[in-house]
Amino acid sequence: MTSRKQAQDLEAQRDALIEAALPHVPFDGWTMMALERGAVDLGLTSDDAHRLFPGTALDMIDRMNRIADSRMLEAWDALDQTGMRTPERITTLVMLRFDWALPHREAVRRGLSQLALPMHAPAGARMLYRTVDAIWKAAGDRSTDYNFYTKRGLLAAVLTSTLLYWLDDHSPDSIETKAFLERRLKDVTFLPQLTGRMKALADRLPSPARLIRARRMNAPFRG
Repeated sequence: MTSRKQAQDLEAQRDALIEAALPHVPFDGWTMMALERGAVDLGLTSDDAHRLFPGTALDMIDRMNRIADSRMLEAWDALDQTGMRTPERITTLVMLRFDWALPHREAVRRGLSQLALPMHAPAGARMLYRTVDAIWKAAGDRSTDYNFYTKRGLLAAVLTSTLLYWLDDHSPDSIETKAFLERRLKDVTFLPQLTGRMKALADRLPSPARLIRARRMNAPFRG
């Protein structure tokens, strides 16, 4: 077996173990107990669970988020995307992610509680960026200028508020969450355009530093 095949098999085993552990997280939290219970469901041992996840709860939460991103993209690729405009693409991608997470809502909630701890804030930010970057790329974004960061920053804020709304939404097919998401996206749609206009305007304005230098050059010499 090649090292690449071994690595792929290891990643698949880690994904399978986390998905098996998810139903236990609401009762046991993001702990080795939940992981071991998931291992039993798969016919594995406690030693297998520790071998696959020798790290912390943060490693398990990160893996759950990677799985959610992957399942979202798989479902997206299976759709007919013809004629979809960007807001519809983003809405669809986010809702596909929520569709996967729906049976695991309490596990997601417990994961957010962990990420809310100050020491885990950097890891939470990395997970959020990875998700919004995946969404924008799947939606067709090819920007490389300052819009690249503006779009991801705006979507990060929208996704965070929508996720918190979704956690307590029990409407059929999360329809209220979808409506909330569409409103938030509509609210921020004009911001990149406004930012672009402000940047263009700023580029046309005289530089204060340049004005100061010019004034000094034109000032009479005082000995």
